Amino acid sequence: MSSSSSSPRAPGDRKRCRRASGPVPRWASLPEDLVDLVASRLLAGGDLLDYVRFRAVCTSWRSGTASPRGRGVADRRFHPRRWMMLPEGHGLYPGHPSLRGYARFLNLDTGTLVRARIPLLRDGYVAIDSVDGLLLLLLDPDPNQEGAVRLLHPFTGDTAELPPLGTVLPHLGSRLLDCPAPYRIRSLARVVCASVSCSATGAGAGAITVLLALSVVSRVAFATSLDRQWSLSTYECVILSSPIASHGKIYLMHTDRSCGEKMHQILRIDHPPAAAQDGSGSGAGRALQEPKLVATIPARKLDHFQGLVECGSEILVLGYKNWSTSRISVFKLADLVLQRFMPIKSIGGHTLFIGERNISVSSKILPTVKGDNLVYLNSGLVKYHLSSGSLSLAIDNCSLYGRAPGPSSLVHYIYSCCIRNRWY
Repeated sequence: MSSSSSSPRAPGDRKRCRRASGPVPRWASLPEDLVDLVASRLLAGGDLLDYVRFRAVCTSWRSGTASPRGRGVADRRFHPRRWMMLPEGHGLYPGHPSLRGYARFLNLDTGTLVRARIPLLRDGYVAIDSVDGLLLLLLDPDPNQEGAVRLLHPFTGDTAELPPLGTVLPHLGSRLLDCPAPYRIRSLARVVCASVSCSATGAGAGAITVLLALSVVSRVAFATSLDRQWSLSTYECVILSSPIASHGKIYLMHTDRSCGEKMHQILRIDHPPAAAQDGSGSGAGRALQEPKLVATIPARKLDHFQGLVECGSEILVLGYKNWSTSRISVFKLADLVLQRFMPIKSIGGHTLFIGERNISVSSKILPTVKGDNLVYLNSGLVKYHLSSGSLSLAIDNCSLYGRAPGPSSLVHYIYSCCIRNRWY
């Protein structure tokens, strides 16, 4: 005779039942204004990955917040500002056939490492600069010898097509004529500092404007995603030592000797004002204003400029007070504006990597380098501690150059981002 009673549950089963019958958090019931507040705080913090994770919690949060996809380039809130593309080492530059279109990206604040697929790298595009985490890509070699240019969000795949860089060449006169025709565009793009501005309102609504400081020809070019050719500055601007882009502007350094005393100047180049399109696609009606003087510093206070770098909310000025000491001084640009020439001894626990481009990194992601250090080449890769003045090797003696360069530490990998030809 069969029994209708069920078999006894094991103790573990009873615990699981009690947990299942308890109150379940209802994330979807969070008020919309609170969801918006959290989302805006995450975006303001600059880590797009945290925002994406937040949207993935539940359907309600996802539908109640803006998707980065489709807006990744045009909306600066979604720019991956603290992400840097890493070369792989061992000659495997981003876009190398062996990588099959994949590239790695490092968050310079958290140390998070992600791998993203970028089909344009397989199509012959190379990264010539990174601005706010966006990649400025050049088709090289270009079968049409035009130098197609795109601005790419590496995580959403959104792109903005810009005029071919080759449209700059006719405005340069005899410059670069000594360079073989197939290599002129590559030479023009060899040392570039890009700045991006996104217009949400007004005559240029929806347009993305890009400034290019072209060090090779000492000129500045600009274009929007609606133009068909680049416009060139009417003035020449000798671009020294690692200019930077910050908040849609380009900051650079210049040395002036016209007043007898040698004076170093920090200049700012603003984006041209937006103008309605006239159909020519040439940027007619817009012109770059002359660079604006931000600060000056006498040569007796700073003998040699080494560049600029953005660190947190500050722009820092780097240089040697005495070239023979091999020790770099760091000034806040805000102090120089007020004519305060006192070097700082703390950079908020960050480490600055100094090279062809300068990078600020949170020291908490670097196990072998403590805070308030500068890493640069000086008869090898060295680290200089600001407060103590000590100078020591940053890593082992693995060569940065040679036939088969191979980074052997995170410090080495990050420093390779300061060397432009490691990206292509």
